Order: sequence, then structure tokens, then C-alpha cells
Amino acid sequence: MRAVVQRVKKASVTVDDRKIGVIEKGLVVFLGIADDDGEADVKYIVDKVSNLRIFSDSEGKMNLSVRDVKGEILAVSQFTLYGDCRKGRRPSFSSAAPPDKALKLYNQFVERLASEGLRVATGRFQADMLVSLDNDGPVTMLLDSKRLF
Repeated sequence: MRAVVQRVKKASVTVDDRKIGVIEKGLVVFLGIADDDGEADVKYIVDKVSNLRIFSDSEGKMNLSVRDVKGEILAVSQFTLYGDCRKGRRPSFSSAAPPDKALKLYNQFVERLASEGLRVATGRFQADMLVSLDNDGPVTMLLDSKRLF
């Protein structure tokens, strides 16, 4: 499982000209799910996202988590995080999970975050989405449950 995590001042996702997910201060998490991912990968990424200390404390140091600052999370599924561009010019998505498995794990990700008391807004799985965000910093982190980076 891979996640691109961006610290934001605000963000939204729009589908068919309608905003379906909106957050204020918090994190946008673009989540990619691999074919070999399971519950352990969900747990790892949820733990990292909810406890990642990338918000500034009173001294300006990145020392606080989204939980500490009472921030929100916008979770957006993004299978293209598993696009392999090493060969040729067209990405291969062969390691991305099939839609039914990806949807199940994406929903588990959202539910686990919410069960930890975090407010979570979402995009729409498999939809063509327009994501708008004000990246704060900018701060962008990459997470991989297999610890590849």
C-alpha cells in the first residue's frame, strides 16, 4: 500500500461538478493499493497517517500529528500510485489491486481512521475526480507499507 500525504490548509474533491468531500486544516491522503496488500498494510498506513508528526508546534518544529492539531483527512483512492514507468512510455498497472479488492481495503482504511476519532472525508472510488488543495508548506510525504521508501 502506498500513500502520498500532503499537509493542507484546506482541500476538496469534486465529482460531476459537485463537491463530495471537503476538509479544512489536515491531510490529503492519496491511497494506492497493491494486489498483494491486506489488513496488515491498512493498519500500517493508518498508524503512520494518524501519527505522522508533520504539523508545526509552538516553536515552529514539525512535532505534531493530525490528531494533535484536531485536523481532518481527505482520503482519495489513486491506483496510479502503482503505475510502473520503468519500461516503455505507457505505465503498467499490473501490480495494482483489482477494483473489488482495492475498494474493500480503501473502505477499511477510511473506517479505521474514523474509528480513531479522526474526521474523514472521501472521494468516490473509481470516479473521475477533481482534487483541489492548498498544500501547506509545502509538505508532502511518501509512505509505503512494504517500506520500500
